Amino acid sequence: MSQDPPKNDGKNDAKNDGKNDGKNDATTNTKNDAKTPTRALLSWSSGKDSAWALHVLRSEPAFARVEVVGLLTTINAPRQRVAMHGVRCSLLRAQAAAVGLEPWIVELPEPCSNSDYERIMGGVVTEARARGITAVAFGDLYLEDIRRYREKMLEGTGLTPLFPLWGRPTGALAREMVAAGARAVITCVDPQQCSRAWLGRELDRELLDAASTGGPGARGVDPCGENGEFHTFAYDGPAFARPVEFTRGEEVLRGGFAFLDLLPPKR
Repeated sequence: MSQDPPKNDGKNDAKNDGKNDGKNDATTNTKNDAKTPTRALLSWSSGKDSAWALHVLRSEPAFARVEVVGLLTTINAPRQRVAMHGVRCSLLRAQAAAVGLEPWIVELPEPCSNSDYERIMGGVVTEARARGITAVAFGDLYLEDIRRYREKMLEGTGLTPLFPLWGRPTGALAREMVAAGARAVITCVDPQQCSRAWLGRELDRELLDAASTGGPGARGVDPCGENGEFHTFAYDGPAFARPVEFTRGEEVLRGGFAFLDLLPPKR
């Protein structure tokens, strides 16, 4: 139930063309007693899709009965970072403070076996249910295997999976984010899928124009990076009461990916 399910190389999933067959309707999982709000955790990767999912859950009428009460993030325990985004735990906490929610930070060992993962996340489920939480929301967009994985992980737990962004065309969605003032910086790129020059760039109209036209280093890149082409750190936007401050550190190559280290601001 974390934001980091088994990796997907995108080869078996067609890119989202905006079609929705009805079964992916994000409102279908929010049915509840009209008088009882659905207390939910939001799976929080530290990136733009998580931040936009929070905005949608807070603002759209379809989710009026959903109350997000915490941000659920798994981190690499030895590194104290969000795995694929490379974001430091201190900045993760700063994000939570800026959006006014409790961080639920779950430390995973490295390496992490399936049995260890299931044991650790089982403890999270037990705590969530004890605190009256009945749902977990995810910022997934269209990868069916990831959605199935999340649904399977939550089956029988008493926690309902919610997908507030599911089926939204990614090109239009990314432009909607930017137009609404969402701010995010690219902290990780897969050099096999997009140009390393994207590392450290802001999510803005210029970048989205390059993605839509197949500009240099952008051929075949999903505008939201849904196939793992890039990952971001969200630091401002409609979900934030204030921007998250940070400074840029060094660029490193690790495990075939390029990362930009973001640092807490110097005081």
